[in-house]
Amino acid sequence: MKVRPLGDKILIKRDEAKSRTESGIFLPETAKDKPRQGKVVATGSGLLNRDTGEYMPFTVKKGDTVLFTSYSGTEVKIDGEEYLIMTEDDVLGIVD
Repeated sequence: MKVRPLGDKILIKRDEAKSRTESGIFLPETAKDKPRQGKVVATGSGLLNRDTGEYMPFTVKKGDTVLFTSYSGTEVKIDGEEYLIMTEDDVLGIVD
């Protein structure tokens, strides 16, 4: 199934949770934090400028790795994969 976000929404694939700490201790599923980083899979058409009637382009683009807050976006499941749909305002930064 293909999903194309509408308007100012972006579709993000969250990074995998780490299964071990940096010191090598394995973490059980209940102790893993959900990563606050992911890759932009798709973007909508942009935010509509009501004065000119044109869409303003996104700062992020497909393929960018971004940081976001813990509770941002809406989790959706597409073809068994988990994604987040959020606005660009929920994105805190782009990882270079």
